[in-house]
Amino acid sequence: MDESIDWGHEWLASTIWLALAFAISAAVGIAICALLARFTTWGRQFWRLSRGFFTGPGKWLTWSILAGLLLLTLLGVRLNVLISYQYNDMYTAMQEIAEGLVQGDLAARDAAASAFWRAIGIFGLLATIHVIRSLVDYYAGQAFDIRWRTWLTDRLTADWLDGQAYYRNRFVGDANIDNPDQRIQADITNFVVYSRALAFGAVSAVVSIVSFTKILWDLSGPLTILGVTFPRAMMWIVLSYVLVTTVVAFYIGRPLIRLNFLNERLTANFRYALVRIRDGAENVAFYRGEGVERAGLLARFAAVIQNFWRIVFRTLKFNGWNLTVNQTAVVFPLIVQAPRFIAGDITLGAVMQSSTAFGNMHSSLSFFRESYDEFTELRASMIRLDGLHDANNKSRELRRIPTEETGQRRLTLQDVDITTPDDRPLVRSLSLSMSPGDALVVKGSSGSGKTTLLRGIAEMWPFVDGEVDRPLGRRTLFLSQIPYIPLGDLRTAVAYPAAPDELGDDAIRRALQQVFLPHLVDRLDEEEDWSKVLSPGEQQRVAFARILLTRPEVVFMDEATSAVDEGLEFSLYSLIREELPETILVSVSHRSTTDQHHTEVLELTGGGEWELRAVNA
Repeated sequence: MDESIDWGHEWLASTIWLALAFAISAAVGIAICALLARFTTWGRQFWRLSRGFFTGPGKWLTWSILAGLLLLTLLGVRLNVLISYQYNDMYTAMQEIAEGLVQGDLAARDAAASAFWRAIGIFGLLATIHVIRSLVDYYAGQAFDIRWRTWLTDRLTADWLDGQAYYRNRFVGDANIDNPDQRIQADITNFVVYSRALAFGAVSAVVSIVSFTKILWDLSGPLTILGVTFPRAMMWIVLSYVLVTTVVAFYIGRPLIRLNFLNERLTANFRYALVRIRDGAENVAFYRGEGVERAGLLARFAAVIQNFWRIVFRTLKFNGWNLTVNQTAVVFPLIVQAPRFIAGDITLGAVMQSSTAFGNMHSSLSFFRESYDEFTELRASMIRLDGLHDANNKSRELRRIPTEETGQRRLTLQDVDITTPDDRPLVRSLSLSMSPGDALVVKGSSGSGKTTLLRGIAEMWPFVDGEVDRPLGRRTLFLSQIPYIPLGDLRTAVAYPAAPDELGDDAIRRALQQVFLPHLVDRLDEEEDWSKVLSPGEQQRVAFARILLTRPEVVFMDEATSAVDEGLEFSLYSLIREELPETILVSVSHRSTTDQHHTEVLELTGGGEWELRAVNA
């Protein structure tokens, strides 16, 4: 029995094929990626997000792994081609065994049996290589994904934190950046996984089409329909069939892009609402607000379900079409080749190889149709990640009050204007100068702009003008009414924003003793959600401990003692004045008892007007 290919020299032929296929695929792939990045919106979005991963430090390792994955993908295609030839030999041998038995030709039967077992041995070798290739491909793919995810998470996290974008992007009116936490956590995963899967899936599909086209062309015969003969019928049938079904599938699946985008947003909003209840559990309990919260949660969840049903119905149409197309395609090669087999023009092996080739061709040509739902999820994640990146950049372009440090230990405001986003004046032409040891208390009615003034000086508020001269970095400390308590052990919570190692446990314990928190000095190693463990008054005392530990030259305090009694407030202010007599203090407070710890009062009287006077004037 003649074998379909020369298996003895196939290793050399396959090596040459892999080398040529690798060179062509790499060149064409790079060219296509460049064109997509240049001429398509989503290509530009992809490149903006990932350019540094492919061109920055570590690029050689990145491209080496990509090259390895490409080679493994091409090897998978080549193995499929070889297995189709093995099928031909195996089923042809089985046919000849049957013919030998029917004709009583034992020699032909034995020769065919030998060929059959040789085909089985070849299959064992190919299957072994296939298993090893699949495992290595899985490991390399996951390693690449992990490396890419790590880089992209680090990059987007740093970008989100840079220039206070995490706070200031709320002022970018057209950005509509919802749930940046989900974008960094979930959308990065989708972006990386789907990008690699679709890219190498496309390579495998295209190379399979090219590889099996020759096989299908050689095995295809004429087909006569209504007196009209079509040469190489199977080849044209599969091409026409997949082309038409793919166009229909794209039409059916296109709405999934928008629906998946909405699904990410709505589920994130629902999850955020749940987190808010958890974080505000005590207040909800005091208000007995369970009914309102339940109604709010169910309303958000109803929006999730309503959109999900849209996805379900659209997916039913999409998958129903794909399943129908795929099941119909199963019998095509057998129907087309059956007349030729019955007439004795081709062997059973050729029929089976035709079926295998047709299946691979159909599967490869259908890749773009069947992967459209994954592409819609990729597009949704790409839009959300690029939107976050764009909002971060725009937030850094928003105005900041010019802040300098002349080298003198002072705080100076020169012609500072603060407005609301709708241009309503809060502070107009404010100028003042403070020297070491000075203390200023800012007063005014609610909504007069006291806290907003601090935000402007901290370079957070973009609707500001003027100049500020103050110590930069940690030499200036801002304390809010509700102190931020980071996750981690108590040591980290107290030392923030400094690193605990910079201060030492002895200093942290001493500071806790000084701010009347002796019961916490032995709990530095405990990891809790300290914002839930500590009362508001204890949290504000932790903030005062931070002043003692970081010893800033200027401290801004926004209602920093609102949760403690007047006696404790007096003790805390006295402690700061005693320990840090040269520190400049600026306090926002409604309490009259705070005045005694300051030398001047800045009264915001409304409409941008203000008055600066001595405390007892």
